[in-house]
Amino acid sequence: MTSGGGDQVDAETLFRRVLEIVSNAKSMPLSSSVMITKDEVVELLDEGIARLPTELREARWMLKEREEFLAKVTREGDEILDDARLRAERMVERQEIVREARHTSKRLVEEAREEASRLRHEAEDYCDQKLAAFEVVLERTTKTVQAGREKLRATPSRPVDDDAIAMEMFVDDPSGGHGVFFDQDSQTGG
Repeated sequence: MTSGGGDQVDAETLFRRVLEIVSNAKSMPLSSSVMITKDEVVELLDEGIARLPTELREARWMLKEREEFLAKVTREGDEILDDARLRAERMVERQEIVREARHTSKRLVEEAREEASRLRHEAEDYCDQKLAAFEVVLERTTKTVQAGREKLRATPSRPVDDDAIAMEMFVDDPSGGHGVFFDQDSQTGG
């Protein structure tokens, strides 16, 4: 039954032929037995059995290849998932860093504004104190100038005398004592 193309026929086909031969066999008259050609069935069974190890090896090889392929695909899938998890974690970290940086910058800007406001108020207070002190000095100077001018009006004109000019530089002491030289930086006087 094997011909030149016998290598192309697989074991399953050979077993199906044996099944077909047995199924189509003619029954023996007055018996439940059938009549088959023993040589043909034995030849087909031998050839099928001979092909079984080759086909089983091929099937096992295909199963092994399939398992290796599935394992490889599973590993690659796991690597892709791990990479995606890492990227997601990095993105979350970056977002957290950005969020923290924004919070910190907002806090620093607010602190800088408060510090600038405090410094501005301190500078304004300092300037106000210096202007107030300068105002006091100017008032004293104005009073001194007015007093000097009144003395000039009340005193008759006389020839210019260096000693007299020096004496005009003195201001009368309000306590009735001798004249003292005017000191604009002094807090007392008058």
